[in-house]
Amino acid sequence: MTRWRSAANSLHLQAIHPASHGMTPPRSDDTIDLGRFLPYRLSVLTNLVSSTIAEAYQQRFALSIPEWRVLAVLARNPGLSATEVAELTRMDAVAVSRAVARLAATGRLRRTTSRQDRRRSVLSASAAGMAVYREVAPLALGYENELLAALSSGERAALDRALDSLTSRAQSLAGTQRTAAASPSRSTTARRRGSR
Repeated sequence: MTRWRSAANSLHLQAIHPASHGMTPPRSDDTIDLGRFLPYRLSVLTNLVSSTIAEAYQQRFALSIPEWRVLAVLARNPGLSATEVAELTRMDAVAVSRAVARLAATGRLRRTTSRQDRRRSVLSASAAGMAVYREVAPLALGYENELLAALSSGERAALDRALDSLTSRAQSLAGTQRTAAASPSRSTTARRRGSR
C-alpha cells in the first residue's frame, strides 16, 4: 500500500509539474490544476482503493481487478450478457470480454444461452465463483468501513448524495455527447445541401 501511494504521489507531481520532466508547460490559461481537478482526483482515489482491495485477492485467488468486478456484478445480477456487464460497470468492453473468458476458463463463471433469445449468451457466477465472492466480499466491505471511518455520519450521507448527483449528471452529459457525435454538424449539412 505504501509503495502504491509513493507511485501515486509521483504520478501526481509529474502531472502537475511537466516542466520538471523536460516538457513545455502549457500556457497559464490552459493549465489544469490536477490537485483540484475532480476527474483526476476521482481517478486517483479509484485506483488507490481498487489496488488496495486487490491485494486481498490477487495472489490468493489469481484474480485480476476486472475479473473481480465482473464476478461481483454477476454475483448480485446473474443472467447479464457481457455487453450489459460493460454498460453497468462502465468498463471497457474488451476488458470485460477478457475477464469473462478468464473466469470461464477457471470455472468461476458459467455462460449459457438465454431462454428468451437463443442468439444471446448470458453469464452467471458458478459455485466456485460464488465461493471466491463470499471470501472476498467481507474483505472489501471491511476496507470500505475503514475508509469511511474518516467521515462523520453526516459527511457520509452528503457524500452519497453528491455521488448520486454527479453520476446522474455525468450520464446525462455522456448521452448529450453521444447524440452530438452521431449528428452531422450544421456546417456539414449545409455543405451537403449546397453541393446538390
